[in-house]
Amino acid sequence: MGKVAKLLVIAGSDSGGGAGIQADVKTASALGVYAATAITAITAQNTRTVAAVEMLSPQIVAQQIATVLEDIRIDAIKIGMLGTAAITQAVSDALQGFSGPVVLDPVMVAKSGDVLLQDDAIAALRELLLPRATLLTPNLPEAAQLLGTEQATGSDQIGEQADALRDLGPEAVLMKGGHASGTSCVDLLVDRERVTTFELPRLSTRNTHGTGCSLSSAIASEMAKGAAVETAVSRAHGWLHGAIAAANSLHVGHGHGPVHHFHEVWS
Repeated sequence: MGKVAKLLVIAGSDSGGGAGIQADVKTASALGVYAATAITAITAQNTRTVAAVEMLSPQIVAQQIATVLEDIRIDAIKIGMLGTAAITQAVSDALQGFSGPVVLDPVMVAKSGDVLLQDDAIAALRELLLPRATLLTPNLPEAAQLLGTEQATGSDQIGEQADALRDLGPEAVLMKGGHASGTSCVDLLVDRERVTTFELPRLSTRNTHGTGCSLSSAIASEMAKGAAVETAVSRAHGWLHGAIAAANSLHVGHGHGPVHHFHEVWS
């Protein structure tokens, strides 16, 4: 057996276990990847609400990253919730010496509607980390916020916003279609060479908490194993669809429950 791929996740903690660092570690583990972490925030959270958020200091966030990178050979990095401009700056500085792929999931609002990214941090994210990203994975509201415009409503607008985001620096952009309407869920991958569409039937379930975190971590995990961006997105897209389809069997909480990260292992 060869060396196990290793992923560093930089994100916030979800006490309910469905999103954030907890979902990231479950995703990597389900896909056979070792996950190290740098926690940016502690949230008091369940399937219905985010009751409280406490940001960690930029210094300890940066120290977590530096300490991991100086000892563990990290194959890819996934960045999720950052919360503040100061933490965004600290993460940007801490990654200066890292040359591997970076998947950036611009976490701004929780499934419950609670805001997880301060306004000044959006500008910092756009200026400091978008140019560093191998892949940016916004949902439609996040894409609109990053661009300071209205949410895209049709395929043409979605494509135009993807192009506009690519102009800000990331090598590729995956526009996630979970917030769109229709019987199919369509994700649009735009890179320097082509536009690729990933389409699967939209599933009827309330158990979608942590889908964005899980998808971006699945993509980063596949990239850590050596997959190219398009291949990683394709594998992660199919895996997440299975995790959502199996989610109703978990019976976690009374709101938006988590997906079933280990649906291929146990049920």
